[in-house]
Amino acid sequence: MDKNTNPKNLKIFFIKLISICIAIIITINALFNILISGRFSQIEQILSLSELENRREYGSKLREELNDALEKDNLIKKEDRVLIYKLYQKLKAEFKDIN
Repeated sequence: MDKNTNPKNLKIFFIKLISICIAIIITINALFNILISGRFSQIEQILSLSELENRREYGSKLREELNDALEKDNLIKKEDRVLIYKLYQKLKAEFKDIN
């Protein structure tokens, strides 16, 4: 009997093939759950804005955050203020060139 056609060798081959396929499926499933499922929850939150109750909830959260921000002495960090001011100066200079 030829070594390549031995039923025992074919059985071992198919067991290894099935094991590798199952391992690949499990790996792909795990990667999908880790990488992509978190994105779906974010997309679902965005799509839920079409419902009135969700919009009201996000609106009240936004109002609370704005009220908290207004109670602080400084809304923006010093480094950010410097960057915004430099950007303002640059935009101001560019608008002078329009006329």
